[in-house]
Amino acid sequence: MATHQPTNLPPTRSRFRFIDLIVTLTLWLYFIFGFLFFFSFFYLFSYLFARDRQLAFQRLNQLFYRGFFRLAKTIIPQHSWQIDKNLGKTRSSVIVCNHVSYLDPLIIISLFACHKTIVKTKFFHTPIFGWIMKTAGYLPSTTDGTFGYLMIEQMEQMEAYLKEGGNLIVFPQGTRNRDGGVSSFNTGAFKIAKLCQAPIKVLRIQNSDKLFTPGKFLFNTRIRNRISVVSIGTITPDYINNSPSVSELKELVQRCFAAVEP
Repeated sequence: MATHQPTNLPPTRSRFRFIDLIVTLTLWLYFIFGFLFFFSFFYLFSYLFARDRQLAFQRLNQLFYRGFFRLAKTIIPQHSWQIDKNLGKTRSSVIVCNHVSYLDPLIIISLFACHKTIVKTKFFHTPIFGWIMKTAGYLPSTTDGTFGYLMIEQMEQMEAYLKEGGNLIVFPQGTRNRDGGVSSFNTGAFKIAKLCQAPIKVLRIQNSDKLFTPGKFLFNTRIRNRISVVSIGTITPDYINNSPSVSELKELVQRCFAAVEP
C-alpha cells in the first residue's frame, strides 16, 4: 500500500535558526553600515557646525536607534510593540526604568530627543561610539579611570540641563536583571533628582528580553510577543521639595514597580 507524506510539515528548528540569523545580520548591518554610510555624515556635520553639539548628537542618537527599531518591527512582525505615546512629551525629568535586555537603553533613547544617560565606563573607550557618547554628554558610571572627569563635568551641568528641558535616563539596577525583578537599586538617580529638584518619571519595560535574550547572539523571531514601555508613576518636584531622603525616593519608585507586578 502506498503511503503519503504530509504536505504541511511545521518549519524545522534549523529553518527557524536560519531566519533568526538572517534577521540578526540584517539588524546589525543597519547598525554598522547605516552609521558609516549615512548617519556618520550628520554626526560630523553637527560636530563641526551645530550651535549645541550635545543636543545635536542626542537627537541623532534618537533618530539612529528609532530607525533600528522601525526596521526590527518590519522584519520581525511576530513581536508587537506597545509604547506609551505620551512619553515623548516628558521634559526636565530623571527617567527611571527597569532593565531586562541589552536593547533597553536603545529603546528608551529612541523615545527622547533631548536626553543624557549613564553608560558603563568601558564603553567610552570604544572607537567612534565612545566619541559619540562623550560628545552627546553621556555620563560614565564611575569617576575612576581616564574618563572620570566626565562624570564630574556633567554633574556640574546637570541641574541647568534638566531645567532647560533635558531628561536624564537611568537604569538604577545598573545591569540587566534576568528575572525582571527590581529589588536592588543603585541610589545615583535618586541623589540627582533630589539635588536638582527634578521630577522622577518611572517607566516599566517588558519582554524586550524575549526578542533579544541575554546570553544569546541571535534575535528570536520564533515566538509571538508584545514589548511594552509604559509610565507607571511620577514623583513630582512638590514632593521632592519636602526633602524626602534618598532612601525614601528609592522606596517610592520600588512601590511603583510593586504595584504593577503580576
